Amino acid sequence: MRGSVTRLARRVRVIPFQRPTHTHGNRAFFFIIPPRLGATTSFHHNAFFSSPSPFRFPTGQRRSMFIQTQATPNPSSLMFYPGKSVMEVGSTDFPNPRSAMNSPLAKSLFAIDGVTRVFFGSDFVTVTKSEDAAWEFLKPEIFAVIMDFYSSGQPLFLDSQAAAAMDTAIHEDDSETVAMIKELLETRIRPAVQDDGGDIEYRSFDPDTGIVKLRMQGACSGCPSSSVTLKSGIENMLMHYVPEVKGVEQELDAEDAEAALSGQME
Repeated sequence: MRGSVTRLARRVRVIPFQRPTHTHGNRAFFFIIPPRLGATTSFHHNAFFSSPSPFRFPTGQRRSMFIQTQATPNPSSLMFYPGKSVMEVGSTDFPNPRSAMNSPLAKSLFAIDGVTRVFFGSDFVTVTKSEDAAWEFLKPEIFAVIMDFYSSGQPLFLDSQAAAAMDTAIHEDDSETVAMIKELLETRIRPAVQDDGGDIEYRSFDPDTGIVKLRMQGACSGCPSSSVTLKSGIENMLMHYVPEVKGVEQELDAEDAEAALSGQME
């Protein structure tokens, strides 16, 4: 989340990442073939420029897929880029398996032992794991699930009416202050936060106290530096452009609140 603070302050695209064995730029490239189809997972060093032999799927069509990964400031979250559009509009956060019942992809990811949260961005999927799970074992399973989903032709959501939460949509009954807050969140703050594999959701503004309440999503939820992002990045920007804003507070969902309570009790 510290990367978000830097971008919010300077508007410079600097994405923190851990350099993997095979890279191009700031992302790791993987050429994936589903293990259960008889092939082994392979890593293609120069996948971006090369044209490896395509894999023949049961449909008879020749397809190949490159899945890239990118680290986030949250060591428990990793971004997966399927090379295809994920969310056409907005983003969707799945904090638990119950919330994923309407999405075949999210539901399949939660079926992997060790996956605790899933987030859909515009062109990436952020997966969060439990502390005792290891990425070296999770990544091949996640690759296979993403590959299977995009080759199956299934919709991202079973309910065709399901859409991303339009929390920053400006309504007729919104005050001028709320409209300004939403516009800043959508145009200046959200893009920087999404670069770190997460998002923010506008919850409310109290005109009496001047407090804006936001909910962190994806990799930003539970990230050790999320409080720095809120205070040093988002809060400073909102207070600078909207004088009515006196502070920003994070509103926790049920899972995060329970985790925070458990941490205090230990």
